[in-house]
Amino acid sequence: MRVLVVGAGAIGGYFGGRLLQAGNDVTFLVRPKRAAELASAGLVIKSPNGDVTLKNPPTVQADKLTEKFDVILLSCKAFDLDDAIKSFAPAVGPQTSIIPMLNGMLHLDILDGKFGRERVLGGLCAIAATLNEQREVVQLQPMQSLNFGERDGAMSDRVRAIAKVMTNGIAGAIASENIVQEMWEKWVF
Repeated sequence: MRVLVVGAGAIGGYFGGRLLQAGNDVTFLVRPKRAAELASAGLVIKSPNGDVTLKNPPTVQADKLTEKFDVILLSCKAFDLDDAIKSFAPAVGPQTSIIPMLNGMLHLDILDGKFGRERVLGGLCAIAATLNEQREVVQLQPMQSLNFGERDGAMSDRVRAIAKVMTNGIAGAIASENIVQEMWEKWVF
């Protein structure tokens, strides 16, 4: 299963990096400056759960994105959603599943309007991470989770298939039958 991680900052870098470390097929959609950083220093994760340096991780820039992906892990900030959508839209095919890890709920309507509700899963993550001055991903606490699922609560074949990939690399990855409720709980919290 081919995974496109939109962004390689603290969130995308951490979760995408852990997937890549486990041998999954991961590509990072990044801007030119971040592509140069990753080509030079690699994707460096410093974590209470184990440090790793991933030399020359696969990256692509928006103007070179032509292939379709099975899963798009969307790790941008809400204020950058419109630009992110424009950048990853060429990677969305008929069978692509989009997992947004944004806070709030409004992004679901925006993604549904652009790509169709059938392509947009619910998703959320919990992690304390940042980029340090060297642009390394630093996880501040050992706790981490990544929840995703069908918004109607069904445990579909696609969610089961995605779960096999996500749990192969991400401790705390959970295929949820209550993802919308969990998203609301995080938002209200």
